[in-house]
Amino acid sequence: MTAIDPARRALRANPGLPADSDGPVFAAPWEAQAFAMALALHEKGVFDWAEWASMLGETIKAAQAAGDPDTGDTYYRHWLTTLERMLTEKEVSTPADLTACRNAWERAAARTPHGQPIELRTEDFKA
Repeated sequence: MTAIDPARRALRANPGLPADSDGPVFAAPWEAQAFAMALALHEKGVFDWAEWASMLGETIKAAQAAGDPDTGDTYYRHWLTTLERMLTEKEVSTPADLTACRNAWERAAARTPHGQPIELRTEDFKA
């Protein structure tokens, strides 16, 4: 099995996934990271693709009902929302832990010059 095989399986299981002939496409690095996290959790057996696709569909429908124009530029935001929901429902993480990580990331991003990699530090996790 090559490294691309899991990504190709993810593409087959998630037909709405933005892709070109080479595989998934991402507009920003965080989108690729969200994709990679979901792929890793799937490979570890946290969820199967049918379960994921169902929950992702629910997330997208709820967003559309709330006014999301569904132009494609919010797809990975729905992916991330679904990932966070899956993690909490499966008790892999808690909402409080996810919030702490989100806040730490925002603190790290705020101090990082544009174009530079964002690096999380221990102090980012302290309120």
